[in-house]
Amino acid sequence: MNILEIINLTHRFSNGAMGIENINLMVREGEFVVISGQNGSGKTTLLRHLNGLFLPTAGTVILDGISVSENVVRARQMVGMVFQDADSQIVGETVSEDVAFGPENLCLSRPEIKKRVSHALNAVGLASFADQRPHVLSGGEKRRLAIAGVLAMNPKILVFDEPFSNLDYPGVRQILKQILSLHEAGHTILLTTHDLEKVLGHANRLVIMKDGKIVRDGTPDQIVTDVETYGVRQPCASRLGMEIGSWLN
Repeated sequence: MNILEIINLTHRFSNGAMGIENINLMVREGEFVVISGQNGSGKTTLLRHLNGLFLPTAGTVILDGISVSENVVRARQMVGMVFQDADSQIVGETVSEDVAFGPENLCLSRPEIKKRVSHALNAVGLASFADQRPHVLSGGEKRRLAIAGVLAMNPKILVFDEPFSNLDYPGVRQILKQILSLHEAGHTILLTTHDLEKVLGHANRLVIMKDGKIVRDGTPDQIVTDVETYGVRQPCASRLGMEIGSWLN
Protein backbone atom coordinates (compact mmCIF):
# COMPACT_ATOMS: atom_id res chain seq x y z
CA MET A 1 0.00 0.00 0.00
CA ASN A 2 1.32 3.45 -0.93
CA ILE A 3 1.26 5.82 2.03
CA LEU A 4 2.79 8.62 -0.05
CA GLU A 5 2.12 9.51 -3.69
CA ILE A 6 3.88 12.41 -5.39
CA ILE A 7 2.42 13.14 -8.80
CA ASN A 8 3.93 15.50 -11.40
CA LEU A 9 5.21 17.78 -8.62
CA THR A 10 6.81 21.06 -9.70
CA HIS A 11 7.91 24.01 -7.60
CA ARG A 12 9.13 27.30 -9.04
CA PHE A 13 10.42 29.90 -6.56
CA SER A 14 9.20 33.50 -6.54
CA ASN A 15 12.42 34.62 -8.27
CA GLY A 16 11.64 32.30 -11.18
CA ALA A 17 14.20 29.63 -10.30
CA MET A 18 13.04 26.04 -10.70
CA GLY A 19 13.31 24.05 -7.46
CA ILE A 20 11.90 20.70 -8.56
CA GLU A 21 10.30 19.66 -11.83
CA ASN A 22 7.78 16.92 -12.63
CA ILE A 23 8.62 14.67 -9.67
CA ASN A 24 6.80 11.34 -9.50
CA LEU A 25 7.44 9.11 -6.49
CA MET A 26 5.43 6.42 -4.72
CA VAL A 27 6.41 5.24 -1.23
CA ARG A 28 4.94 2.15 0.40
CA GLU A 29 4.05 2.09 4.08
CA GLY A 30 7.05 0.94 6.13
CA GLU A 31 9.68 1.64 3.46
CA PHE A 32 13.08 3.15 4.25
CA VAL A 33 13.95 5.46 1.36
CA VAL A 34 17.27 7.29 1.05
CA ILE A 35 17.27 10.36 -1.22
CA SER A 36 20.67 11.61 -2.37
CA GLY A 37 22.14 14.11 -4.80
CA GLN A 38 24.42 17.11 -4.99
CA ASN A 39 23.72 20.38 -3.20
CA GLY A 40 20.99 22.18 -5.09
CA SER A 41 19.54 19.00 -6.57
CA GLY A 42 16.14 19.69 -4.98
CA LYS A 43 16.13 17.21 -2.08
CA THR A 44 15.09 19.63 0.67
CA THR A 45 12.62 21.43 -1.61
CA LEU A 46 10.94 18.09 -2.27
CA LEU A 47 10.74 17.20 1.42
CA ARG A 48 9.15 20.52 2.34
CA HIS A 49 6.14 19.67 0.18
CA LEU A 50 5.36 16.56 2.20
CA ASN A 51 3.84 18.46 5.13
CA GLY A 52 2.80 21.68 3.42
CA LEU A 53 5.78 23.87 4.29
CA PHE A 54 5.93 24.49 0.53
CA LEU A 55 2.90 24.27 -1.74
CA PRO A 56 3.49 23.19 -5.33
CA THR A 57 3.39 25.28 -8.46
CA ALA A 58 1.93 22.22 -10.16
CA GLY A 59 1.19 18.62 -9.25
CA THR A 60 0.10 17.12 -5.96
CA VAL A 61 1.24 15.23 -2.87
CA ILE A 62 -1.16 12.62 -1.50
CA LEU A 63 -0.81 11.20 2.01
CA ASP A 64 -2.79 8.04 2.69
CA GLY A 65 -5.43 9.03 0.13
CA ILE A 66 -5.79 12.77 0.89
CA SER A 67 -3.81 15.57 -0.76
CA VAL A 68 -1.61 17.78 1.42
CA SER A 69 -3.14 20.98 0.02
CA GLU A 70 -6.61 19.73 0.97
CA ASN A 71 -5.67 19.33 4.65
CA VAL A 72 -2.32 20.83 5.70
CA VAL A 73 -2.97 20.31 9.42
CA ARG A 74 -3.47 16.58 8.85
CA ALA A 75 -0.30 16.47 6.75
CA ARG A 76 1.75 18.03 9.54
CA GLN A 77 0.47 15.42 11.97
CA MET A 78 1.17 12.57 9.56
CA VAL A 79 4.64 13.70 8.50
CA GLY A 80 7.22 14.50 11.17
CA MET A 81 10.22 16.38 9.77
CA VAL A 82 13.62 16.63 11.46
CA PHE A 83 15.63 19.43 9.92
CA GLN A 84 19.39 19.61 9.41
CA ASP A 85 19.63 22.41 12.01
CA ALA A 86 18.12 20.90 15.17
CA ASP A 87 18.40 24.22 17.02
CA SER A 88 15.84 25.73 14.64
CA GLN A 89 13.24 23.24 15.95
CA ILE A 90 13.89 23.76 19.66
CA VAL A 91 11.43 26.22 21.21
CA GLY A 92 10.91 25.10 24.83
CA GLU A 93 12.81 26.29 27.88
CA THR A 94 13.21 22.71 29.06
CA VAL A 95 13.47 19.42 27.19
CA SER A 96 9.99 18.30 28.27
CA GLU A 97 8.43 21.67 27.41
CA ASP A 98 9.96 21.49 23.96
CA VAL A 99 8.48 18.05 23.27
CA ALA A 100 5.10 19.22 24.60
CA PHE A 101 4.94 22.15 22.15
CA GLY A 102 3.42 20.19 19.24
CA PRO A 103 0.77 18.31 21.23
CA GLU A 104 -0.21 21.55 22.99
CA ASN A 105 -0.86 23.14 19.61
CA LEU A 106 -3.20 20.24 18.84
CA CYS A 107 -5.20 21.31 21.93
CA LEU A 108 -4.90 17.88 23.50
CA SER A 109 -5.76 17.25 27.14
CA ARG A 110 -3.01 17.64 29.75
CA PRO A 111 -2.96 13.90 30.55
CA GLU A 112 -2.61 13.07 26.84
CA ILE A 113 0.19 15.63 26.40
CA LYS A 114 2.02 14.25 29.43
CA LYS A 115 1.64 10.71 28.06
CA ARG A 116 2.98 11.68 24.64
CA VAL A 117 5.94 13.60 26.08
CA SER A 118 6.89 10.70 28.32
CA HIS A 119 6.64 8.18 25.49
CA ALA A 120 8.67 10.33 23.08
CA LEU A 121 11.46 11.06 25.57
CA ASN A 122 11.72 7.38 26.48
CA ALA A 123 11.83 6.45 22.81
CA VAL A 124 14.90 8.63 22.17
CA GLY A 125 16.60 7.95 25.50
CA LEU A 126 16.21 11.47 26.90
CA ALA A 127 13.81 10.83 29.80
CA SER A 128 16.51 11.67 32.35
CA PHE A 129 17.02 15.06 30.63
CA ALA A 130 13.36 16.13 30.92
CA ASP A 131 14.05 19.13 33.18
CA GLN A 132 17.31 20.17 31.52
CA ARG A 133 17.62 23.26 29.35
CA PRO A 134 18.10 22.27 25.71
CA HIS A 135 21.20 24.45 25.21
CA VAL A 136 23.26 22.16 27.49
CA LEU A 137 22.66 19.13 25.24
CA SER A 138 25.25 17.83 22.78
CA GLY A 139 24.64 18.01 19.03
CA GLY A 140 23.45 14.40 18.91
CA GLU A 141 21.18 14.91 21.94
CA LYS A 142 19.65 18.02 20.35
CA ARG A 143 18.85 16.06 17.21
CA ARG A 144 17.29 13.32 19.35
CA LEU A 145 15.24 16.03 21.07
CA ALA A 146 14.03 17.20 17.66
CA ILE A 147 13.05 13.60 16.88
CA ALA A 148 11.15 13.40 20.19
CA GLY A 149 9.29 16.58 19.26
CA VAL A 150 7.98 15.06 16.05
CA LEU A 151 7.29 11.67 17.66
CA ALA A 152 4.96 13.39 20.13
CA MET A 153 2.74 14.26 17.16
CA ASN A 154 2.29 10.52 16.40
CA PRO A 155 3.38 10.77 12.75
CA LYS A 156 3.21 7.85 10.32
CA ILE A 157 6.08 9.15 8.18
CA LEU A 158 9.38 10.45 9.54
CA VAL A 159 11.52 12.65 7.32
CA PHE A 160 15.19 13.35 8.10
CA ASP A 161 17.04 16.07 6.18
CA GLU A 162 20.82 15.42 6.37
CA PRO A 163 20.53 13.97 9.92
CA PHE A 164 24.26 13.24 10.30
CA SER A 165 25.62 16.67 9.37
CA ASN A 166 27.85 18.41 11.94
CA LEU A 167 27.82 15.43 14.30
CA ASP A 168 30.85 13.67 15.72
CA TYR A 169 31.18 9.87 15.54
CA PRO A 170 29.25 9.14 18.78
CA GLY A 171 26.51 11.54 17.69
CA VAL A 172 26.19 9.86 14.30
CA ARG A 173 25.89 6.43 15.95
CA GLN A 174 23.21 7.74 18.34
CA ILE A 175 21.09 9.16 15.52
CA LEU A 176 21.53 6.18 13.21
CA LYS A 177 20.50 3.78 15.99
CA GLN A 178 17.48 5.99 16.67
CA ILE A 179 16.41 6.05 13.03
CA LEU A 180 16.76 2.28 12.69
CA SER A 181 14.76 1.74 15.88
CA LEU A 182 11.95 3.93 14.54
CA HIS A 183 11.91 2.03 11.26
CA GLU A 184 11.74 -1.29 13.11
CA ALA A 185 8.80 0.12 15.08
CA GLY A 186 6.87 0.54 11.82
CA HIS A 187 7.50 4.12 10.74
CA THR A 188 7.98 4.95 7.08
CA ILE A 189 11.36 6.70 6.75
CA LEU A 190 12.56 9.20 4.14
CA LEU A 191 16.12 10.42 4.63
CA THR A 192 18.34 12.73 2.60
CA THR A 193 22.10 12.47 2.85
CA HIS A 194 25.30 13.15 0.94
CA ASP A 195 27.00 10.34 2.85
CA LEU A 196 25.60 7.01 1.70
CA GLU A 197 28.25 5.11 3.68
CA LYS A 198 26.40 5.47 6.98
CA VAL A 199 22.90 4.48 6.04
CA LEU A 200 22.63 2.72 2.69
CA GLY A 201 23.12 -0.76 4.16
CA HIS A 202 19.84 -0.31 6.03
CA ALA A 203 17.69 1.20 3.25
CA ASN A 204 15.13 -0.55 1.05
CA ARG A 205 15.45 1.99 -1.72
CA LEU A 206 17.74 4.68 -3.13
CA VAL A 207 16.53 7.72 -5.05
CA ILE A 208 19.01 10.04 -6.80
CA MET A 209 18.10 13.64 -7.68
CA LYS A 210 19.84 16.04 -10.03
CA ASP A 211 18.79 19.51 -11.20
CA GLY A 212 15.40 19.23 -9.53
CA LYS A 213 14.51 15.87 -11.07
CA ILE A 214 14.63 12.22 -10.04
CA VAL A 215 17.23 10.56 -12.26
CA ARG A 216 17.45 7.11 -10.60
CA ASP A 217 15.11 5.13 -8.36
CA GLY A 218 15.62 1.53 -7.30
CA THR A 219 17.22 -0.79 -4.78
CA PRO A 220 20.63 0.27 -3.43
CA ASP A 221 22.31 -2.69 -5.14
CA GLN A 222 20.92 -1.63 -8.51
CA ILE A 223 22.05 1.98 -8.29
CA VAL A 224 25.02 2.36 -5.93
CA THR A 225 27.74 1.69 -8.51
CA ASP A 226 26.42 4.57 -10.68
CA VAL A 227 25.99 7.27 -8.04
CA GLU A 228 29.26 9.08 -8.80
CA THR A 229 27.84 9.87 -12.25
CA TYR A 230 25.47 12.21 -10.38
CA GLY A 231 28.03 13.77 -8.04
CA VAL A 232 27.44 11.46 -5.04
CA ARG A 233 30.36 9.63 -3.44
CA GLN A 234 30.14 5.86 -3.79
CA PRO A 235 30.49 3.98 -0.47
CA CYS A 236 33.94 2.49 0.00
CA ALA A 237 32.61 -1.05 0.44
CA SER A 238 30.78 -0.87 -2.88
CA ARG A 239 33.84 0.60 -4.63
CA LEU A 240 35.88 -2.37 -3.41
CA GLY A 241 33.30 -4.86 -4.62
CA MET A 242 32.12 -5.66 -1.10
CA GLU A 243 28.56 -5.87 0.19
CA ILE A 244 27.44 -2.71 1.96
CA GLY A 245 26.78 -3.71 5.55
CA SER A 246 25.74 -1.93 8.72
CA TRP A 247 27.86 1.09 9.60
CA LEU A 248 27.19 0.31 13.28
CA ASN A 249 29.14 -2.95 13.25
